[in-house]
Amino acid sequence: MNKPGKSYPRPLSDFLHKTLHDAFAKQGFASSELVTRWTDIVGAEIAAHSEPEKIQWPRPFDGKTPEPGTLVLRVEGPTAIEIQHLSSIILERVNRFFGWQAVAGLRLRQTPLRRETRKPRPGPDPEATARVAAGLVEIEDADLRDALARLGAAIKQT
Repeated sequence: MNKPGKSYPRPLSDFLHKTLHDAFAKQGFASSELVTRWTDIVGAEIAAHSEPEKIQWPRPFDGKTPEPGTLVLRVEGPTAIEIQHLSSIILERVNRFFGWQAVAGLRLRQTPLRRETRKPRPGPDPEATARVAAGLVEIEDADLRDALARLGAAIKQT
């Protein structure tokens, strides 16, 4: 019989990684990043009305290189026409994200989106940002100084 050893707390992500990876793989996603970073990949305007559902890969035969897949998108009914007109832009952005021509076609499925709307996080306190910026006088680039001040204030806020 196995003796129980010491048990240490582990992050939830350690347990869910394999389960989520398997679930995404069944939908044709090589990684979960296409789903989790959808807004970063296609932009906020497109992502607000669509979400990736799966990638359908054609079966390779006779040892030939695999053909690019078809990305199936869930879209809200009224915006399907607009998403269809933007299909070349979506395909270009998805393929740029993958770094190769992973998808060649787009199929739209008109159905309500599954995700919940998220409330935007409040920005860092302007006073805290000004205090951090006051300590960054040695940085000459104003845009960089402002960005670092916002980052510093956000870190202090959490």
